[in-house]
Amino acid sequence: MVVNPTLGASASGAQASAKAPTAKNVIFINGDGMGAATRQAARLHLTGMGGRLAMDALPASGQLTTEPDDPKAVVTDSAAAATAWATGEKTYNGAISVDVHGNPLATLGRQAKAAGKATGLVTTAQVTDASPAAFFANTANRSAQDEIARQYIEVSKPDVILGGGEDWWLPAGSAGAFRDQPAEDPSEASKGTKGNLIAQAQKAGYSYVSSADQLSRAKGGKLLGLFANEEMFQQRAEGQGDVYSPVVGLSTMTSKALSALDKNKKGFFLMVEEEGVDEFAHSNNGTRVLQSMRELEKAVAVARAYVATHPDTLLVVTGDHETGGLAVEDSDATDESGTGISAEDGPFSIRGSDKSFSIDWTTSGHTGVDVPVTAAGPLSDRFSGKHPNTYVYDVLRQALTRR
Repeated sequence: MVVNPTLGASASGAQASAKAPTAKNVIFINGDGMGAATRQAARLHLTGMGGRLAMDALPASGQLTTEPDDPKAVVTDSAAAATAWATGEKTYNGAISVDVHGNPLATLGRQAKAAGKATGLVTTAQVTDASPAAFFANTANRSAQDEIARQYIEVSKPDVILGGGEDWWLPAGSAGAFRDQPAEDPSEASKGTKGNLIAQAQKAGYSYVSSADQLSRAKGGKLLGLFANEEMFQQRAEGQGDVYSPVVGLSTMTSKALSALDKNKKGFFLMVEEEGVDEFAHSNNGTRVLQSMRELEKAVAVARAYVATHPDTLLVVTGDHETGGLAVEDSDATDESGTGISAEDGPFSIRGSDKSFSIDWTTSGHTGVDVPVTAAGPLSDRFSGKHPNTYVYDVLRQALTRR
């Protein structure tokens, strides 16, 4: 699919002007599946009753609505939500930056590149998963992850690509750095249909890395890092083999991406995502959700440190939707609300206190509640108030417009 990448007028009507402030750099961070209660649970567990998360210490805050434009659903998936961010248009669940008729839409990733900026994506999911894909690819079906990888290398050309999903970059039967059918998940194996895209990326000038040591030693220039067959964790219900132990942490990948992208004199656009929040919430796994939130907090801290020395950087932290219908409750053995999906989870410790809290789940799917958004830097004040998720595109597009 070919899309005009030029920075034109916003699809949802941003009120930009020649004198409006712009940002040299944009860091956009997605806690996939992170709602207000998720942030509250993490705040209690990680910082205590009077504590404050790094993501909540950003000066501007607001809310985003999340519903898709889908004839069969009122609750969004990650693909439709990320498409709203990346293009300013609502679409159906499963769509990657195409409209409701399947027509490709201009994306922020390509628009930033057209403006001369470096671009990158970092995620603990597959690098070709729905949220990062929406910023750099167009396809009617989010499952076409090998096609998304092909578009990265041949079309949108992000300078930094770090995360999981090696399976989609290699043809079936050609295992890479991570062996096919590993014991922790025998269903994982190379499954691409576009040839050896890792080799193609290397021919296009990308350095390829697959370990923490290789990442640390990687020099400047274009960088492709794939650190797992699929997601960089194994999501199962608590006590059933769930594992969150990425080869490289989200904060480490974020730091490396920033150091690489920072070399572009015209600035950069970086999308960062913690996928574990969503995936473990689907399994109603409070322990791993909180662990994923800890890692997300570390990545936000890295971004905030960069913004502190680069005040011309817009930093935005939000979630694409809420997952699990998570509610924070007192730990009370007499108040068990049910079994299975509706069972309470915990208790979980509150830092610096002898108190604890429980998490009550209402679903193993997504919910339609609003999600919080916090921001710092140029144009961050635009996120105050309540807005549709397409509004993210309006602000980021304006921020990325050249002075």
